[in-house]
Amino acid sequence: MEAMLEFILPAGLSPGLVVMLILAAGITSVITASLGIGGGVALLAIMALVMPPAAIIPVHGMVQLGSNFNRALMTVRHIRLSVIAWFLPGVLLGAWLGSLFLVDLPLALVQLCIAGFILLLCWGPQIPKIATGPVGTLIAATFTTFVSLFVGATGPLVAAFVKQQQQGDRFATVATFAAAMTLQHAPKALVYGAAGFIFMEWLGLILAMVAAGALGTWFGLTLLKNLSDQRFGLIFNLLLTLLAIRLIWTALSTW
Repeated sequence: MEAMLEFILPAGLSPGLVVMLILAAGITSVITASLGIGGGVALLAIMALVMPPAAIIPVHGMVQLGSNFNRALMTVRHIRLSVIAWFLPGVLLGAWLGSLFLVDLPLALVQLCIAGFILLLCWGPQIPKIATGPVGTLIAATFTTFVSLFVGATGPLVAAFVKQQQQGDRFATVATFAAAMTLQHAPKALVYGAAGFIFMEWLGLILAMVAAGALGTWFGLTLLKNLSDQRFGLIFNLLLTLLAIRLIWTALSTW
């Protein structure tokens, strides 16, 4: 038992904080699985309160990789493979570019741009089909993967983009978004590992949070079945709008 606790507890975090992070991973997975979005950003905000800054984005990326993979696995028959086929090469290109330029970007400007795109995709006119087609998907995957290596806040933008493609189908939106984010989070292990981040020090906590996230995902998908596509779309857009407003507030506060 003592060895297990040592494996789960990273240096510098108390048992109480670790339990809080594990519970947060489960609860935020319920949110994302049932409402389509919001859990990843909420978890990132919680982690930022208690974890060392250098560990936040790498560990969050690995937890989200596990959470999104579980959600994609549970909804695999709803995944639109035509979208993923073009998203994957964009992820690889964005991760490669990010590994070349692992530097500090002007965070406030990036946050404002992401927020603006989210609001446009949610409430603006229907974007042309060419923008959500193969080329648009490739460009979106490249851009969001590149930016996610530095700010970890591109999930809502990917979600808004995927929702436009799926035209309100709630299960296709949740499943395809989960598959896309699985691909986007996967390169972070290689990029941050190559940059010197020691994942083994956090492996126990990551695995515990992923396990909690799997339980949360199962429960959240059960709730999703009781929502109509129309209600899901409205809640989805409102949550994305709140996340965009939060990004704008954060950006202006740190400008």
